[in-house]
Amino acid sequence: MSGAGFPSGKLPAALLRDLLATDVPPPPELLLPPRPGEDAGVVALAGGALVVAGDPVTMTGADVGAHAVLVNANDIAVTGVRPRWFLSTILLPEGIGEEEIRALFRGMRATLDRLDIVLVGGHIEVTASVRQTVVSGHILGFAPDGVFLRTADMKPGDALLQIGPAPVEAAAVLANEVAGAEQSVAAELWQAALGALSEPGISVVEAALRAVSLGAHALHDPTEGGLSAGLHEMAEAGGLALKLDEHAVLWFEPGTALCRALNADPWGALASGALLAAFPADRAEAACRTLIEEGYQTAVIGEAISGTGVHLADGRALPRYERDEVLRLLVQT
Repeated sequence: MSGAGFPSGKLPAALLRDLLATDVPPPPELLLPPRPGEDAGVVALAGGALVVAGDPVTMTGADVGAHAVLVNANDIAVTGVRPRWFLSTILLPEGIGEEEIRALFRGMRATLDRLDIVLVGGHIEVTASVRQTVVSGHILGFAPDGVFLRTADMKPGDALLQIGPAPVEAAAVLANEVAGAEQSVAAELWQAALGALSEPGISVVEAALRAVSLGAHALHDPTEGGLSAGLHEMAEAGGLALKLDEHAVLWFEPGTALCRALNADPWGALASGALLAAFPADRAEAACRTLIEEGYQTAVIGEAISGTGVHLADGRALPRYERDEVLRLLVQT
């Protein structure tokens, strides 16, 4: 893209691939270098491997401390490693009150405690550079045996499971950030959307670790760009195509209702809270049954095949959203 600036949101996938491309081989201790579709990096250390990830929360100021912990913890968990240590850079707008800052820390600490993650450092300041609070998190985990999963480990013939519905994160952000959104859906859906960060929640930590124990060998958590972007990222990372049964996809009704009422496509809306898991075909159905029995909303939604892209059962290509639908709406309002 030349001659014009980029809109807010993720960079186009092609540009990101180009930026990350290098002819210099990674040092031997860098076990997982930065690549599109991979949620974390991995560095070899004595006795194991350090797994590291980082993400900011920029689209909402509602419960932003807890939100940052959750999305970062997910990025570690999809490597099959439990997140352990958290650092935060917190940028506060001028004029913010002390109680608002304390509330941010209460939410962040409560979420860290619930996930058994320790706050180890960071930075906080008030700055004229932001109009609402921005929390950029960095999180670490340790694999004592040096074993971890890559999104790229998906194999031809794998069955693809979705664990947790979408778009939960979009529901919460739209309900808290779009003025007048409460008038666009039924009251019970509105209330469910308002509290969606807590129930059903956007953490996939326990679901990811349980999926690994049941035989998953590739995981990915769709976030910005929605379920569609997550599926495309997983296919691209594995060098494969995904054939999708769109009727099996798990949807969060408050999120889909808000999206449609506001003229947004749920496929392209913030999808934290959903997890994509690739299983060997002969283990997928049993894993799906076990996860359902244990309380995880789960479905087999597709399979990995040779080729490229993400395709519905009738052969149509699933569009890829380079810009998240929630972000598009927020910029318009």
